[in-house]
Amino acid sequence: MPSPYRAIFAVPGTKSFSAAGLVGRMTLSMMGVGVVTMISQLTGRYGLAGAVTATLALSGAAMAPQVSRLVDRYGQRRVLRPATLVSLAAVAGLLVAAERGWPDWTLFAFAACAGCVPSLGSMIRSRWAAVHRGSPRLLHTAYSWESIVDEVCFIVGPILSIGLSTAWFPAAGPLLAVLFLAIGVFWLTAQRATEPVPHPREDHPKGSALRSRGLQVLAATFAAVGAIFGAIDVVTVAFAEEEGHKAAASLVLSVYALGSCAAGAVFGLLHLKGAAARRWLIGVCVMAVSMIPLQLAGSLPFLAVALFLAGLAIAPTMVTTIALVERHVPRAKLTEGMTWVSTGIAVGLALGSFAAGWVVDAAGARAGYAVPAAGGALAAVVALLGYRRLASAPDREGTAADDGDREAQRVA
Repeated sequence: MPSPYRAIFAVPGTKSFSAAGLVGRMTLSMMGVGVVTMISQLTGRYGLAGAVTATLALSGAAMAPQVSRLVDRYGQRRVLRPATLVSLAAVAGLLVAAERGWPDWTLFAFAACAGCVPSLGSMIRSRWAAVHRGSPRLLHTAYSWESIVDEVCFIVGPILSIGLSTAWFPAAGPLLAVLFLAIGVFWLTAQRATEPVPHPREDHPKGSALRSRGLQVLAATFAAVGAIFGAIDVVTVAFAEEEGHKAAASLVLSVYALGSCAAGAVFGLLHLKGAAARRWLIGVCVMAVSMIPLQLAGSLPFLAVALFLAGLAIAPTMVTTIALVERHVPRAKLTEGMTWVSTGIAVGLALGSFAAGWVVDAAGARAGYAVPAAGGALAAVVALLGYRRLASAPDREGTAADDGDREAQRVA
């Protein structure tokens, strides 16, 4: 492991909480594509599969910021365990309803109740922010490391989820996903030494973190980016089925994540200069342009190459996004602020999954790749329109970046 990555793990407990986050976040990469595979296997209806996945994502988008707001106030252990138990019960109901052929409305009802699943990526990143506050260079590397962990999940997760659901039984992938969630959350919350100190009501700034104009731009942009991710999951499964190799969809989606993982590993080694907002804008625009070659996909090998190249822009853009959240959100609301970005992605996942499923049912898988292209174009437009908000100074004192700024000034 290169020395910058070794340095971030010098603090006791960091390896353990990062490992717990890896296990718990496997759910993120497995659940959506697992539900799509499960329902399409059982019913042959990609429209229904996309709609249920959209409901699951929208439920998470509505509930996750509220869970994170409670975490900022009361701490991770007190909030995450009961929230996770509610989510586990709802997903269990969804799997039973699908396997037993219950009416469609029951699938949507259980999916709507499953949104209590916590944003573990935000929980882990808030721990890194607490551990390395005052060390911007180490924090950049830590966030890059977590982007690598995210992509490892998206490399391994789809292979497990789609592979199990197609080779064993349809609900096998989502079932393993919720087991990973339970293990990850309870392992993480057992680690008290690195848990960020909660901010009680009397120390908590009024209102939501989303009042930050910079965070509004980030969340809106990543709603469009989420549409890219959601649509690619659905369309790639359908495309692989049309090609006669449905199980190969997991490998193709893993190649997409592999591109992001490779870029994130390199990005974490760089000592960056210049405006983060400008890097972020470039990253979003590159993500949009990378959707164009997908319109030409005529085979799975071509699609895999195109998705690998498209993935190269994801991790660097996400790392820069988290840095911008720190700059625009009060420290006492950092977990909530990070979760709003995830919420934007979740909303986009829902819309992208639904739209892609509808297009696939109506016009076939190849036509479905127009949906991520539209999402990329919208993301670029929103980013361009909101760039000035991000480039401006933080609109509040006491942002999470303040400590790092003061430390950098002191060292200089």
